[in-house]
Amino acid sequence: MTDAADPNARWTRFRALSLHDRDLGFSVDTSAMMWSRADFDALVPALEAARNEMAALEGGAIANVDEDRMVGHYWLRDARLAPTAELKTCIEEARRATEKLAAGIRAGTVAPAGGGRFRTAVVVGIGGSSLGPMLVCDALEGVSSASSPSGDAPAGDPLALRFFDNTDPDGFDRLRRDLDLATTLTIVISKSGGTKETRNGMLEMKAAYEAAGLAFGPHSVAVTSAGSTLDETARAEGFIARLPMYDWIGGRTSVTSPVGLLPAALAGVDIAAFLDGAAAMDVATRKEPAQNPAAWLAASWFHARGKAMVMLPYKDRLALISRYLQQLVMESLGKARNRQGDEVHAGIAVYGNKGSTDQHAYVQQLLDGPNDFFVTFIHIARAREGASIEVEPGVTSGDYLFGFLRGTREALSGRGRGSITLTLPVVDARRVGALVALYERAVGFYASLVDVNAYHQPGVESGKKAAARVIALQASVRAVLDATPCDAETVAARAGTDDVEAVAAVLAHLVANGAAREEDPAAAPWDQRFATA
Repeated sequence: MTDAADPNARWTRFRALSLHDRDLGFSVDTSAMMWSRADFDALVPALEAARNEMAALEGGAIANVDEDRMVGHYWLRDARLAPTAELKTCIEEARRATEKLAAGIRAGTVAPAGGGRFRTAVVVGIGGSSLGPMLVCDALEGVSSASSPSGDAPAGDPLALRFFDNTDPDGFDRLRRDLDLATTLTIVISKSGGTKETRNGMLEMKAAYEAAGLAFGPHSVAVTSAGSTLDETARAEGFIARLPMYDWIGGRTSVTSPVGLLPAALAGVDIAAFLDGAAAMDVATRKEPAQNPAAWLAASWFHARGKAMVMLPYKDRLALISRYLQQLVMESLGKARNRQGDEVHAGIAVYGNKGSTDQHAYVQQLLDGPNDFFVTFIHIARAREGASIEVEPGVTSGDYLFGFLRGTREALSGRGRGSITLTLPVVDARRVGALVALYERAVGFYASLVDVNAYHQPGVESGKKAAARVIALQASVRAVLDATPCDAETVAARAGTDDVEAVAAVLAHLVANGAAREEDPAAAPWDQRFATA
């Protein structure tokens, strides 16, 4: 039901299907989601059960059953919630160490070995070790700390942040092309130290420093688990500092730990305000369902289950939120089996752009293509700090941005396509912290509604194991290749495998990168003959 032609009915739906939080100035409007208040009310018992599960999670229940671990990201913004005094102390000490290190780097008291001060930080990580920090740093670059509970932020010039979150050599070359390594800090983030993409990125950075005549360790910080491979490397090579990662924090929920706080503090983000906003949202999402913004989100997702989530933030500062939510939502909810072991293939696909770029990208399909999605609009009430010029008499560019959001929402609703609208007064550290916490909690609620475990990721390991097999096959191929050209089938037989297609792919890779040669560059792969370079 859209009630598009009846303003009074729309107003009634808005009042029945929206929630406003006075403290955060935050609202969630689900009135355009093609459902009714009765649909929400029918889910209240299940939402209450989900709320009880969330309370048990915060109390220290084992949630990651595959690894027999607690899941404690909520303790990071209020250490008093930690189930033991030891964990509380650990969290508080890590935050103090992070703040002290960031303050020292920005003030210049923690400095490069050759003198001067650090001007740039390169964050080497993958997945949650980069996506969360990237979102926060991009959203809050240059934002005032006036909203902080303390009004304080680290003194000194903020560092320019760059992220190396892949194992693409060309991507690395682009990243470091204009870096002054003498004034560049490298932050390596990996819980185990064994994540190959991060390990490779660290080794690329190390080689770059050494080629410039610089020692890697005195320019580096590690964020990792105590005793990990990375921790041992940091000790051996004299890293500036080592900050902790915890086995009870998953990468996708680690942004309020040192994983996200150190890059954010170095970039000039007020991390006290960021954590305060997350804590405030945690409080709001512990309320009974009708007053709980995470419950409203999860219930509306459940009503639209089977459809993709399209994120449309009408604010450039939030352009990275779809990338962040792809991991948080899809890794948490994309599960083959529910908690009873039944095959369900649950999940919500996430993609997005930003308004009003969406008008010139894929709104056409959203309006006229398959109705296989719901949209989340993010509206930021204040267009900018300070006054705006008028682009037409009485109209600013911000007025147009607001108009495009409302116009797209109305057009979608008129075609029976559902949407949610989140409204925040401004983009500041406190509100970004609240937004992160809202989606973390909504994912937990939704996982309970569809009965999947949001806190493990068994499918991720299968891709890593397959990649290891490819690397092993490559070693076998190189071992049997010689100066006499032969075809892929012969190479496969020598390597002891019947997977000729995989061998041909490996051979093509080796040729492209100068580790093998092909007899006839114009030949098709099945007619090609290969030899050592």
